[in-house]
Amino acid sequence: MGKVAKAIDNKLRMAFAPARLAIEDESSRHRGHAGWREGGESHFRVEIVSQAFAGHSRVARQRLVYATLSEEFAAGLHALALTTLTPEEDASRG
Repeated sequence: MGKVAKAIDNKLRMAFAPARLAIEDESSRHRGHAGWREGGESHFRVEIVSQAFAGHSRVARQRLVYATLSEEFAAGLHALALTTLTPEEDASRG
């Protein structure tokens, strides 16, 4: 796990105490696109399951995650593909 991925993992675990957290560096799929940089760690897919999202809309959940990772965005993180679920929503996906 790279430096940015570790920072994402640590910050999301501290902020949301997730039941499940998956982080995938998808930077290699974005080679030549906006925000891509040599060495990767510019584009990530994140799936986070947390009770902290209960009562929040999908947009509000994403704003919470983006605010938590504001330093990483300022340092060059370009994009997150987010899935934000409560444990109940995750269980109902089967």
